[in-house]
Parts: sequence; C-alpha cells; structure tokens
Amino acid sequence: MQGLLCARQYFNANTKEEITIRNRIDTLWRGVEWDWYKQTQDSKFLYWHWSPDKAWIINHRLIGWNETMITYILGICSPTHAIPASMYYSGWASQDEFAQHYRSSWGQTKEGDHYTNDNTYYGIKLRVGVSDGGPLFFTHYSFMGLDPHYIKDAYTDYFSNNKNIAEINCRYCVENPLKRQGYGADAWGLTASDGPYDYSADEPVSHSDHGKITPTGALSSFPYLPNESMAALKNYYNNYGEFLWGAYGFYDSFNLNENWCSEIFMGLNQAPITVMIENYRSGLLWRLFMSCPEIKSGLQELSLQPPAK
Repeated sequence: MQGLLCARQYFNANTKEEITIRNRIDTLWRGVEWDWYKQTQDSKFLYWHWSPDKAWIINHRLIGWNETMITYILGICSPTHAIPASMYYSGWASQDEFAQHYRSSWGQTKEGDHYTNDNTYYGIKLRVGVSDGGPLFFTHYSFMGLDPHYIKDAYTDYFSNNKNIAEINCRYCVENPLKRQGYGADAWGLTASDGPYDYSADEPVSHSDHGKITPTGALSSFPYLPNESMAALKNYYNNYGEFLWGAYGFYDSFNLNENWCSEIFMGLNQAPITVMIENYRSGLLWRLFMSCPEIKSGLQELSLQPPAK
C-alpha cells in the first residue's frame, strides 16, 4: 500500500488511463480494514496473520522496533478504517510488560526492551532499537515512501536513528569480531536474506552473525551512509560480480566462509535497493508518499512532523 500510494501520486495526469490507475488504487486503499487487525475493540496492538480458516491462531502482536512502523502509520492515516493515533504509543512503541518481554525474547537482551535504548555501540548512541538496532531492513521497509527526515516522535527523529543503526552495522563489519571472510568497510550490512543452509535475519551481534554478506544491507542504506554504500557497491560489482551479478542485479547474498553464493534474486531485497537509491538521488518516492493528503493529516494527528509542502 505504501508503494501504491506513491503510484497514485505519480500518475497525476488528467487522462483516462491515469484517472483509472488513481481510482483503482483509491478503491484498494479505502478498502483495507486496518481496524480489523486490532482483533478486539479495546486492543492496544495490531495483529499479524489473520486468515478465514485459521483466524488469529498465531496471535502475533505488532511491536516495534522492527519493520512494522509503516503498518501503524497507514492504519492511522486511513480515510475509511482508521485506528486511533494513540495506538502508535500503546502498540508500536509500547513500553508495557508484554512488549518488554517480546523485545527481550527475540533480541536476547534487555537493551532496548522498552523501545528506547540510549546505549552506545561502536561509539554510536542508539536512541531507539533493541540491542544494536537489529537487521538493517528495519531501516528500509517502513521508509521507502515514509520520509524519515520528517518522522520525529517522543523518543527520536528517525532519519538520525536509522543513520546510527546503519553506522553501527558498518562499524561492526569493519571491526569484524568473528573474523568473517570478506567483511570490511566495503562489505557490510547485516540483514535478512537467503543463506547456505536457511533464511536468517543477521545483525551485528555474535549470536546473529552467520558470515553472509547481503548486498541489500549496504545498498539500501544509501540515504544514510552514501560513501560507505558506494564503496560496497563498487566492491560487490568489481570484485565479486563474476558470481554475484546476474540478469536482475545482485544475487541475494554470499558467504565466503562457506564458498557459497545464493542462486536466487529475492524481490523483498531487490526492491529496497532500487527505491532507496532513488530516494538518495532525488527523494522521488519520499516526495510522492509524503504528498498524500491522508498521510499529511494522519501525521499531524499523530503529532509527528510531515513536510510543509
């Protein structure tokens, strides 16, 4: 839906074809029942994974810091099935006991279990995020249209926070405490991807560092660390392109310790590379999404910081 709203704003000509595109996107956008995913009327949280045959069997609450900020933002901004703006703090940024346990369980640490963190990693202060900030896709998926330059809540501004998470990730790879082959200033960006044995969400902590380098990690971070991202891009293409580059760009990941390269192009990781490079170059997708009147009014209701224009 984040992408569809960008498309709706882009196709703004008064032609039959573009009017049809806008109308179809509006129908889809207005039809999403965000409030359904509260599960109960007084719920503090949104829930993942409802289905007509399994209902709420997984019962998974959406709790940040992770990739689901955009879900709460879109729900709050919905013109037809809006959720209360208060759910941003009661759900996404919740500090209640359940949310603390949720974060400490998957993060394997209490650092950041209150949503806020305020510890320092590799010389970088992290305001929001579990442990080191997590896999880098946390800084990509919600922010392909949502411009982090204008998102500031009670705890942090999200461009700075995302930049700090990317820099922590980069510095970990430069220090390379586990002595993984290939890691360095031009090969960094631990995140979720295919692996030699299974899919895993890697991050810059020893228990979640499996030795695989995932191009989307650094390349989707161009808006945050353009020099470091460019160094990685040149390294991946010039030095590893013989096995890493294919018909659709870079393969999903590689692991020099295992003499392995993924055989797949994963759209989930390819799309952020394209979108975030363009956001770095021109800010196009950010401008389109933030120009939506529903997004502007929703962010104002939430007391975040939408752009003036």
